[in-house]
Amino acid sequence: MKLVVGYLATAGGADAVLLGVRLARTLGADLELRMVLSPDDVTTPRVTADRFSDVLAGQGSAWLDDAMRLVPEDITAGAEVVVGESVAEVLGDEALKLGAEALVVGGSGGGLAGSLALGSFVDDLLHSAPVPVAVAPRGTRHADVQRIQRVTCAVGDRPGSARLLDTAVKMSRATGAPLRLVSLVALDEHGEKGVEAAREHAYATLESVKSALPEGAAVTAVVADGDTVEAAVDGLEWEPGDLLMLGSSRLAPPRRLFIGSTAARILRVLQVPIVVTPGEDASPFT
Repeated sequence: MKLVVGYLATAGGADAVLLGVRLARTLGADLELRMVLSPDDVTTPRVTADRFSDVLAGQGSAWLDDAMRLVPEDITAGAEVVVGESVAEVLGDEALKLGAEALVVGGSGGGLAGSLALGSFVDDLLHSAPVPVAVAPRGTRHADVQRIQRVTCAVGDRPGSARLLDTAVKMSRATGAPLRLVSLVALDEHGEKGVEAAREHAYATLESVKSALPEGAAVTAVVADGDTVEAAVDGLEWEPGDLLMLGSSRLAPPRRLFIGSTAARILRVLQVPIVVTPGEDASPFT
């Protein structure tokens, strides 16, 4: 099993590496660090074409050496600089070429406000990636968390929720971590009556997944409500070793990720790593 880490020589890049380490240790996976450089990328020096190879051999390698020093000895990892105009497209292609289960990126770098301030290439990945994307919140590099300790899956009744649930069950089985099913209810969208409907749906889903988990596996279901979806998710109890899994929008093309408005709102407020899964026919963490 492989995980591809999209690395930038920034604090967000370090966050991505350390989340990659956490996931790799939990899943028994290898890491492949990829740094995408382009003459037009604002994160790289602007150089002439005939000198670009020198930049790759020099500064790019130095940046990746720094990244590899963040990877502990118990994790198998490789690193490579890749040239391309679109960071998101190159990382997606690398993930497919390597047969990676997921892409791991850092969530700080401009864009959305909050602990997950997305850079442009992360935002592009969340609207196009062919594999799940794990996003590390700001400060992940400082957290003393060795493994994923609980998987939380935000369930719903829209198209694609069954695929998300299947992925979360596989993730729980692969990690040995307990699974928590969460149904989020925003009163500004559903009203008080929506709380009871969400509760019924969450517990019905709980019963449906029990047979897919190993005997004795811990699985719980909870309804989280609030005035808004941000308030609902923020009101849940979260621990440092948690991982939240969200599905793509119903607008997602087949086998491609497309973050929806609700998931984007959750990204703004949550302080734990988030995995967003692609549309139909995706089968990660098998």
